Amino acid sequence: MTMPPSPRHNGGPPLEEDDDPAGWRLWCWKRAHRRAWKTPPREIALRRLARAEELGMTYREYTLEILERGRYP
Repeated sequence: MTMPPSPRHNGGPPLEEDDDPAGWRLWCWKRAHRRAWKTPPREIALRRLARAEELGMTYREYTLEILERGRYP
């Protein structure tokens, strides 16, 4: 037995389909990933590279720390 929709429900289909793994969420994730790893301007890249070398990290590891924490290590 199914429950009737709540009084404010418009009776339309659900907004999220759980059986579509390669849909909207995947597209959003790929777009965000591309934008996050986009090459920054030269000055910023050189500053990050110098700081990464000071900390004994690679440029990619240092950039990943910035992206994960949202601040500079």
